[in-house]
Amino acid sequence: MVSSNLADWEREKLKRFWDPSKKLLATIRAYQQCKKSSRLVAFFYSKILVIRHRFWSVISGAEIPLNSNIGGGLLIPHPNGIVIHPGSYVGVNCLIHQQVTIGVSRSSNKPPVIGGHVDIGAGAKIIGPITIGDHVLIGANAVVVKDVEAYSIVADVPAKVIGYTNQ
Repeated sequence: MVSSNLADWEREKLKRFWDPSKKLLATIRAYQQCKKSSRLVAFFYSKILVIRHRFWSVISGAEIPLNSNIGGGLLIPHPNGIVIHPGSYVGVNCLIHQQVTIGVSRSSNKPPVIGGHVDIGAGAKIIGPITIGDHVLIGANAVVVKDVEAYSIVADVPAKVIGYTNQ
């Protein structure tokens, strides 16, 4: 079973030249490393990375901010239409399919917190100040607006628990 605590960086490695989602993630990771550095070279390189980020965002069709808080080992097989709020937290070794939105609601400005090794199906929406536990499976087109405990399988609109994964 994939860990929910330890990032599997092999999942983010480039395996071929044209892989927009992995290039976008690599750009975000490099930008965040530059922001930690106080060297002048890092400052100028971060400006180049902003341009690269915009390029790969347009090519991939994903809206993942440079200052996002994403754990290692993220997989995005089809990045088209993915929107992640900059304040959201996405744990390690997660899988996000196309057309997923992770954001805030009108009533609260707090973004979701997603645990480690969470698989999010195509078209799912995770909205509001909620917490998704580790090893959760979120079905396609589910709308999650309430907390989900670890090892749950959720689906439907609004999302409800339909089963549990093996612990």
